[in-house]
Amino acid sequence: MRLFAKIAEGDLMSSQPCCPIVELRQYTLVPGKRDILVDLFEREFIETQEATGMRVIGQFRDLNNPDRFVWLRGFTDMESRARQLQEFYGGPVWKKHREAANATMIDSDNVLLLRPTHPDSGFLLGSFKRPAPGTSEASKSLVVATIYYLAGSPDSFAEFFETEVAAALTKAGAAALATFITENHSNTFPALPVREGENVFVSVSRFSNRETYAPHPSGVAEPVSGKQSGLVKKLETLFLAPSARSLVR
Repeated sequence: MRLFAKIAEGDLMSSQPCCPIVELRQYTLVPGKRDILVDLFEREFIETQEATGMRVIGQFRDLNNPDRFVWLRGFTDMESRARQLQEFYGGPVWKKHREAANATMIDSDNVLLLRPTHPDSGFLLGSFKRPAPGTSEASKSLVVATIYYLAGSPDSFAEFFETEVAAALTKAGAAALATFITENHSNTFPALPVREGENVFVSVSRFSNRETYAPHPSGVAEPVSGKQSGLVKKLETLFLAPSARSLVR
């Protein structure tokens, strides 16, 4: 059963979820260097990563932190992840541009390894179209990613999310895109660290524009109830502007 209400007529996505394994990557950047990294990423690192079989789901500017770049990529399974990452990071494109990319970064180790809450709760990407290389016009939409650090079972929180939080999202005009929980498989590509020992539930939603979200921030990002306070230790909410060639936009 999918946690989110089905998006109404004009659905942007197909019925086949993407990516049983997803990385949520948050990079802290050298001040003033984010646009340099975004330009390099969109020119050199999208098609070349996807040529290995992985999916570059979306890349975003954090609206609350000018020195944070957030992106998502997906894999079929952990074994494929190891093979595909080795192919990309051992390949000629990364070797050519890694010094320029790394020069923009202070920290790239804030990475959550996730899996869909249910088999059908991942991203539905079939009808999204990535803008062509050279596109500079960014989407006006807002993507909200909320990370719930759980005090207990993901299943207990998933039930609460479905009955209370998802309804608030729909009422506020959000298109709910996906939900995830921690993937506890050992890291199959140790050259890229991931955060271990986490117990999280992550929801990702899309608003058609920032003005649509503006009247509802507290009710959507952090619905409050006595039950939630017992299920969640803390919240982290990311307000994300898709970059020009983000697939999720």
